[in-house]
Order: sequence, then C-alpha cells, then structure tokens
Amino acid sequence: MMSQRVNIRLREDQLERLKRCTRAFGKTPSETAALLVDERLREAEFAFIEFCSSPRGRQAYLKGSRLTVWWVVKAARQFDGNAQDVANHFERPLAWIKAALNYYRAFPSEIDQAIADAEKTDFKSLQRALPNARLLTLDLNLSEGTR
Repeated sequence: MMSQRVNIRLREDQLERLKRCTRAFGKTPSETAALLVDERLREAEFAFIEFCSSPRGRQAYLKGSRLTVWWVVKAARQFDGNAQDVANHFERPLAWIKAALNYYRAFPSEIDQAIADAEKTDFKSLQRALPNARLLTLDLNLSEGTR
C-alpha cells in the first residue's frame, strides 16, 4: 500500500503529548501519529471497538472492557461461528460480538496473528509481562473415592 505525506500543525501541548506517546510506543513521531490516526479511524468505522495498550502492544478491544477482538474471534471458532452463543458466553450484547466479528472480517491477518501469538505464549513469557501471575495446576484424575 502506498503512503502519502500529510503535514499537520500541532499546538505545543499536543506535540508534547505526541512525544510522550512516541517514547511509550518506541516509534518515530510520524509512525506514532499515523498509528493513532489509523486507530481513531477504525474506532469511528467499527462500533464498540477501541484500542488499548497491553503487554502485547496495541490491540483492538471491545469498548470499555478488557476483552480483545482476537479472544472473541477465538471463542467464535469454538462456538462454530454462532455469535449469540459467544455473546452468552462473554455476557455481552450480541451487537458487541457482531462488531468484533465485523472488525475481524476487515482485518483478518491482524487478528489471526494475535491469536497465533497468544497460542505461542508460554508461562515464563506471560510472567515477564505480568509479574504477579501464578501458575495453578489441577489434578483432574479424580479417583472414585473423591467424587
């Protein structure tokens, strides 16, 4: 995809905020501005979708929640694509689940990559991002005497 240069004027306070984001995102000011514009355009196009920072970087979420679009898509696959079953599972309105699935249809490679990344994550990697994480193991081999 071809890109074009766009010049914008920022107030001094806006430029300072952009510089803070630039440092946080580890990108150039131009890359950061382009990312933020793209995210805002996607939020305007797709109802109930917002972008948030996470240990995995910027991701699409259902608005006002910690539920990522990739997690909704992964659940939809487990429910054979039945959006109502996914809505019931997550206790979210059906419209929200449909919004996540619409976003996936528009950006499948982004969401498929997020799912693949999540499936490759081991506990040590997760613990680096979430230092308080604890690994619990369950013994599901119950004997007759413990039922």
